[in-house]
Amino acid sequence: MTIVPTAASVVLADIRKSFGSLEVIHGIDLSVTEGEFVVFVGPSGCGKSTLLRMIAGLEEVTEGEITIKGRDVTDLDPSERGIAMVFQSYALYPHMSVRENLAFSLKMSRTSVAEIDRRVAQASAVLKIDHLLDRRPGQLSGGQRQRVAIGRAIVRKPDVFLFDEPLSNLDAELRVSMRIELARLHRELGNTMIYVTHDQTEAMTLADRIVILRDGRIEQVGTPRQIYEDPANTFVAGFIGSPRMNLLRGRWVGPGRVRVSGVEIDVPLSVAAPPEGSEVEYGIRPEHVEIDRNARSGMPATVEFSEYLGGTRYIYTRLTDGQNLTVEDRTDIAIENGQSISLSRHAGKSLAFDGNGGRIR
Repeated sequence: MTIVPTAASVVLADIRKSFGSLEVIHGIDLSVTEGEFVVFVGPSGCGKSTLLRMIAGLEEVTEGEITIKGRDVTDLDPSERGIAMVFQSYALYPHMSVRENLAFSLKMSRTSVAEIDRRVAQASAVLKIDHLLDRRPGQLSGGQRQRVAIGRAIVRKPDVFLFDEPLSNLDAELRVSMRIELARLHRELGNTMIYVTHDQTEAMTLADRIVILRDGRIEQVGTPRQIYEDPANTFVAGFIGSPRMNLLRGRWVGPGRVRVSGVEIDVPLSVAAPPEGSEVEYGIRPEHVEIDRNARSGMPATVEFSEYLGGTRYIYTRLTDGQNLTVEDRTDIAIENGQSISLSRHAGKSLAFDGNGGRIR
């Protein structure tokens, strides 16, 4: 049995998964702290659900080791791992009442009637579904059914909750309210939670830490703020953020200087700069670009289209070299499609990436 520090709730050590000769998970190492809310996020096919299913014991691990609460569970059945999983589909028994759905796993494990009643009452109160206990799933809304699915996990008192895109079947308004409910639930229960989603908004709003995956590998692990403000590469920079970070082709022209679309831009660095003349990518978030009212020292651009969203509008522009740059604007400056404007940048928020997409720091 492998023993890991008690502060670690879940540890993945060199986890690999192959289907025949095709390896889809490539040596994942990750430690999840006790009580932490960790979100796996990435594009379709990146391996996030496969990784979650291996933690749950629903997929066999080809190589590596999984420990939960200091215990090697790599080869244990799901029922022996101390986990509870909530799926995208609610997977409720339609012929049973909410009360019976919540109690089912406890009955199967021969828990006493008194303990079942206590746990069901506790879970239903936490999730605010105690008035629905006598209804059947077909009489519930999507949000209520998802609460029941979560309640079925809560009554088992697991060491770790695993969520596999649990909000994907809900409409946009309900997803927002359920995100709030999940955040509240985590605060109240204090359990370790690992959550899979393709929705970066869910990742940014729910996570203590985000694990960004691509092609079965971890690209970066960090808090939402770290991921957003300090991306490790162009993939992370472009994946997190809506609208995405502006990534523009440029050339390194001197210490801390990049030329983009004929304009030289300062980029703060803490290490040696790449060779002069190197091709680089310049990155800046839409909210860190502004319309230059003086139109003298900024970057020339042409307005292609703008989206008015109330307090914010997004202005999509084309630079003189044909590259596109998005501006998040909160001013009342009059803008028309086809208009020539000048753009200024927040110098301290400029980033640079090398030819392989890696961050130049």
